[in-house]
Amino acid sequence: MEKPSNSRTPSRRKFLTATGGVLAAAAASRISSAKAASPSTSIQTNAGHNSSSSTGPWKKIPIGVFDPAFPDLSLDQMLDKVAGYGLEAMEIGTGGYPDNHHCPLNDLLADPAKLKVWKKKFDDRKIVIGALSCHGNPVHPDTKIAGRDAQTFRNTVLLAEKLGVQVIVGFSGCPGGSPTDTTPNWVTYRWPPEYGQALDWQWKEKVVPYWKEAAKFAREHNVHKLAFEMHPNFVVYNPRTLLRLREAVGEEIGANCDLSHLFWQGCNPVEVIHMLGKEGALYHAHMKDTVMFQNNVDRYGVLNFASSTEELPQASETFRAVGYGHGANTWKDIVRAYMEVGYDGFLSIENEDPILPGDVGVERAAYVLRNVRAELLGSQA
Repeated sequence: MEKPSNSRTPSRRKFLTATGGVLAAAAASRISSAKAASPSTSIQTNAGHNSSSSTGPWKKIPIGVFDPAFPDLSLDQMLDKVAGYGLEAMEIGTGGYPDNHHCPLNDLLADPAKLKVWKKKFDDRKIVIGALSCHGNPVHPDTKIAGRDAQTFRNTVLLAEKLGVQVIVGFSGCPGGSPTDTTPNWVTYRWPPEYGQALDWQWKEKVVPYWKEAAKFAREHNVHKLAFEMHPNFVVYNPRTLLRLREAVGEEIGANCDLSHLFWQGCNPVEVIHMLGKEGALYHAHMKDTVMFQNNVDRYGVLNFASSTEELPQASETFRAVGYGHGANTWKDIVRAYMEVGYDGFLSIENEDPILPGDVGVERAAYVLRNVRAELLGSQA
């Protein structure tokens, strides 16, 4: 039940009244959002773009893969499989949530000979190391976790410098909601007012100061692209929060545009790519799909996820391989948008499909992406 308001604690009704005008204006101008998806579903993705910008010639964007899709393979086995798929680049985990199964980070930094041998394995197969990934939470309220993940980030920067890799992929992290918290607190809504106070404290005292120092360290070691995955449970979870952090910290901050997290939020993928491209903030691109189960969306909304295959019947959405949430036409529009904005990275397949796990999902995604790229380029590339 709502309590009487006072000058320090605005009521929910007053809060909504104050913000309602802005929300109504935004809703009136909003583009069509994604509808229920299936392997053959497309969404409207081209609205608002001049057709003259959709003409070539376009640069061929390499297709690659993120290595946690192959947890049971050795480095050599994985590289042979990736080369066999005809993929051209890789994103390699150095620690944090992706782990470093194929990249012994500390050993490679400590021994130039080991690093040379490791790098040669990629070179021999003509596979480019396009990005290093150290997804973690360097602003975690537990100082041991924060310190561990911050050190992994610094070591990843040092390895990137040695390899000449320009992109480091990760999360923004999420602090607690106050100096005494011991667990992260993901705040997305500013009412009741203590939540707004917590959000302000997080950004001012933790998130912005940390990433200013981290970006400075990266810049000093010739790494200029920190690509944040816009992911729930972290302070950067959509394009607006990404651009907010970029404005506060600097141009080192950009996007890992993983559309799988934006489909369920109702974002239009082409609009997002064009916006981030215009801002010069498009640094990396995870290729992962999301299927929406409209019956469950109708009942439970979109904040209703599955953490296991047993929960899928009740879920509103789940990750799928490229082409298994949205159809090939949608993915063709997406790849076209990356070409239109002059994206200079690669398309990095991340497979977290609960139905097509591991290399099966990678192979299916690669098939879709190669075909839409070939159609756009007018070749069999």
